Amino acid sequence: KAQRVDNKTSDEKSMEITDNWMGEDTRLAVKTLISQMEKHRGFKRVMKNHKGVPKVFIAEVQNSTSEAYFPIDDLNDEFLFELSAMGDFQLVDAKAREKILEEITYQNDGMVDPNQAKQIGKQLGADFMIFGNVYMKPEKRGGKTIKEYSVNLRMTNVETAGEVFRLRTRVNKYSNKSDYGW
Repeated sequence: KAQRVDNKTSDEKSMEITDNWMGEDTRLAVKTLISQMEKHRGFKRVMKNHKGVPKVFIAEVQNSTSEAYFPIDDLNDEFLFELSAMGDFQLVDAKAREKILEEITYQNDGMVDPNQAKQIGKQLGADFMIFGNVYMKPEKRGGKTIKEYSVNLRMTNVETAGEVFRLRTRVNKYSNKSDYGW
């Protein structure tokens, strides 16, 4: 029997069958990181002194766990979604940049009316870059496992290479596989 459930119920039910990272873990981690960012004194100081809307290049958060199926794309998308929803930045997306360059190259190779072709050299130059990693450290004994996930972000000023912030949140997952047989 299948049924549609809300995020909280889904998370609770998933904990009955897996100790892997789930969608609610992504939402909680991103929410925590955004909250930390907004409260970070160094970030507030830099943003206060910045002229105009900051242009931020989001490098993808990397999966540095031993879990090949860690939903890193979901984490990246959720983070981009929340930053965009804040409305405080002009985002420069790494994935979009490559596709845009391909399109501009196509337009300027004589395939498009020159009056309609977009010109190279007009893209946004990022003021700041955000990088990140997710790590996972498992500890096991007697069928019991504790997984400590650590999601780490840092923002760097492109012009000065000075660090604006470094953030971290942790998510811990406990399982007793000997009790459940999975």
